[in-house]
Amino acid sequence: MSRVPGWLGRLGAGLSGMGERLNEQRRDRDADSDTDEPRDASTEDYDQVPAPPAYAPAIAARPDPVDAVPWGMRVAAEAGWRLLILAGTLWVLMKVISAVQLVVLAFVAALLITALLQPTVARLRRMGLPRGLATAVTAILGFVIMGLVGWFVVWQVMENADELSRQIQDGIEDLRKWLLNSPFHVTEDQINDIAKSLRDAVGANTEELTSAGLEGVTVIVETLTGILLAMFSTLFLLYDGKRIWQWFLKLVPAQARPGIAGAGPRAWRTLTAYVRGTVIVALIDAIFIGLGIYFLGVPMAVPLAVIIFLAAFVPLVGAVVSGALAVVVALVTQGVFTAVMALVVVLAVQQIEGHILQPFILGRAVRVHPLAVILSVAAGGMIAGVGGAVVAVPLVAVTNTVVGYLRAYSREAALKQAPQPRGATAMDASPVGAAGADEAREGAAPTDEPPQSARTD
Repeated sequence: MSRVPGWLGRLGAGLSGMGERLNEQRRDRDADSDTDEPRDASTEDYDQVPAPPAYAPAIAARPDPVDAVPWGMRVAAEAGWRLLILAGTLWVLMKVISAVQLVVLAFVAALLITALLQPTVARLRRMGLPRGLATAVTAILGFVIMGLVGWFVVWQVMENADELSRQIQDGIEDLRKWLLNSPFHVTEDQINDIAKSLRDAVGANTEELTSAGLEGVTVIVETLTGILLAMFSTLFLLYDGKRIWQWFLKLVPAQARPGIAGAGPRAWRTLTAYVRGTVIVALIDAIFIGLGIYFLGVPMAVPLAVIIFLAAFVPLVGAVVSGALAVVVALVTQGVFTAVMALVVVLAVQQIEGHILQPFILGRAVRVHPLAVILSVAAGGMIAGVGGAVVAVPLVAVTNTVVGYLRAYSREAALKQAPQPRGATAMDASPVGAAGADEAREGAAPTDEPPQSARTD
């Protein structure tokens, strides 16, 4: 019995020593984990992955997709989506304009009339008249003159309609006889067949003509509405145009406001020069062509002259159409010789207009390339008919002036923000050159006009 407690004591002492050693090992591990960085299990797994063999092919890393696209394609894509946004914006704008076409045309007509009458208002104010009275006198005189011109044309057509109809019938009979005796070998049966075809065409389209007559009532109502809108808009533009322009400038972003504020007066001067020059050129055309066909004995010479005056506001196309109308009237009323002489008169006056009058009267302020004139007139006619053809060319001229000024303004702003040159090369690097430096030394005041090289036609 005496050996059992000793054995148990030695066993307990061994277990106690083993527990102490385990505790020491645990403390050592805890101390190591506090000082060393934790290791990721995934990293340990990857460290155990064997390296590829030496005979395995090398695989290059895939490039960035942006770098894989060619530079030219990236430029085309950048330009393409911007052009799509611009095209969509223009399409929406054209839809809006088509929805309110009457209002837009009336306001544009008011702008054209205001550009024609504004110098008279300014002259009356310099004479001492108040602004309201000067505006009223100018507007009343302008509208009365335009109304008298329209009434005169209608009166002349109605007075000479019977005589013109008789002369047309006589001219058609003379043309029939000339065709029978001409070297073209036209027979009586062929002429009768042509006349019968014309009568059948008129009879078959009677319903269309009737519906067109009913639509004409709607056109008259819309025309009267447009005239009233144009008159009221003209009155307000003549009286309060400066305040309207200042209000419009407040809608422009502040950064673009100085450029727009400088481009606006130049655009208005261009529009004024275009309208006044076109009126003078159209008046000269109407007077000389009217005198020519009057001395040739063509009936309704005065109404034809007024039509020529009004058609001159559609550049190129209006002159051709009105001149052709005068020649046709001369042909069916006075014969072939008178028609040829009328054609000579029309061509001579139009050549003088194109090569002398327009460059001298309009000058470089509103010079637009003939191709741009044709394309703008065609586009305006397709979008808004005759009204669109009338306002197309002044719109292009004003846009040309605004774009040219803004380009020059942005160039000058960039030069002002650029660091100034120093040293001996400062004079050579100066954008104004030697003449501008001399002017600056003399204390000349700078002008607000863009540089001459930046002005466009």
